[in-house]
Amino acid sequence: MSLLVPVGADALVVADLLGGVMMPSGPVHEGQTPEQAAHQILRGAPGGLPALRRVALAWVQTRRRKIITYVLATASIPRETVGRLNYRDPRAVIRVLPTVRVIDDLHEHGRLRILVGLQALATGETAYIEGGLIRSSAPPGLIQE
Repeated sequence: MSLLVPVGADALVVADLLGGVMMPSGPVHEGQTPEQAAHQILRGAPGGLPALRRVALAWVQTRRRKIITYVLATASIPRETVGRLNYRDPRAVIRVLPTVRVIDDLHEHGRLRILVGLQALATGETAYIEGGLIRSSAPPGLIQE
């Protein structure tokens, strides 16, 4: 699962891991909801992460299994709160970067998730991405919880 954490109208929270910028992300363990997993990825916000909402669901079928990535967005947080956040991987540093720079720095799949997630956040919808292609809905039988 990946987190889309806006800071104001033009910046995002990212994890800088050994010089590589990425969306804060982590696993969803069996028996855990994506929302519960989100609280394990970023900790330290007063009162927890604000207003989590699922904005995108991406999946790809590999040779042996289907990989599902939930993209959850928070309400915009103030810059002061970012300084309190702790990422699940202690090697990473949490940073606030302009949205345009984040989009430029991410790999193709991360870039698509950010762009589609931002659009879905603005429209109030949930977006679906299958193998890099945007779909109007999730296929029947895809686990969404």
